[in-house]
Amino acid sequence: MHRELTVPLPERAYPIRIGRGLLSDPAELAAAIPARQVLILSNEIVAAHYLERVTGALADRQLSVCVLPDGEIQKSWDNAGKVLAALAEMKARRDALLVALGGGVIGDLGGFCASLWMRGIGFVQLPTTLLAMVDSSVGGKTAVNLPQGKNLVGAFWQPRAVLADLDTLATLPEREYRAGLAEVVKYGAIGDTAFFEWLEAQADALLAREPEIVAEAVERSCRHKAGVVVRDEREEGERALLNFGHTFGHAIEAHGAYRSHLHGEAVAIGMVMAARVSGALGLAPATDADRLAELLGRLGLPLARPADLGHVRMIEWMQLDKKNRAGELRLVLWRGVGQAFVTPVDVTALASALAESGV
Repeated sequence: MHRELTVPLPERAYPIRIGRGLLSDPAELAAAIPARQVLILSNEIVAAHYLERVTGALADRQLSVCVLPDGEIQKSWDNAGKVLAALAEMKARRDALLVALGGGVIGDLGGFCASLWMRGIGFVQLPTTLLAMVDSSVGGKTAVNLPQGKNLVGAFWQPRAVLADLDTLATLPEREYRAGLAEVVKYGAIGDTAFFEWLEAQADALLAREPEIVAEAVERSCRHKAGVVVRDEREEGERALLNFGHTFGHAIEAHGAYRSHLHGEAVAIGMVMAARVSGALGLAPATDADRLAELLGRLGLPLARPADLGHVRMIEWMQLDKKNRAGELRLVLWRGVGQAFVTPVDVTALASALAESGV
């Protein structure tokens, strides 16, 4: 049975469909992708599994395909140029649609290019990873990375629809699946104690990929994300809470040249660091940080920063974060499970808290 919810943005509302067999249903795809001109963007791994069924369902359209290698490093200026060149090659009009078939990298890159072509064309998200289903496919944040930092060039550009086919998780490697669970945990950590407790109770079922438990986790995560996006689409306030752990995590990703850690792995480490720093600053009980670390550890996620990334260098990376204002470092910290907030943090105080907390 399919689950459906809506991101009810004024004049730009769009559906999120969650279920099994969505990519095998021509009617579902045709309804979500009504344009005559369609560019499908994917990566080599996902395309090998799912591209044929998508192109088959859209055989009556003018189709073009752009397939890139896999990996976070592909979310680059160079590849944005390749996608835009593919749109030019197919002579895409303003009523064309770009379809992002893949994980967060493909979704972010595809949405970014859709926002640029002819000052903006529609795009549809077909997320094939857990992380993309629960986070990056919803909300319209698109970007490419630079060597100096992650997601530094981007745009807010909402999709026309999101179709999350849970069957695609069957081909998702274990490491990628577990990385997606970090973003699921985030929703409980920042503002929903009951969801956090449910995740603690269902950790084993999530690891076993029990269909109904996974579907429930995806739906509840999407509902959280959709609610926040509607209240703060441009990240001027509440939406920044969705970056819990991300400032630390992005530093870890950039330090590793986007090769050493998957995004969800870096976020898991970052959430533990944010929780430990909150404790060291006297903002939250240390026991809640222990509880968070225990859940993430049960889900098979890393908890410690890279040994070659010292606190000084980490803070240097963090100072490029987009939440910062007027040279002031702003972090998402918490008062405990379900109580995240954004606050300015003095660099010297942060350095001391990092050393004191042992992270």
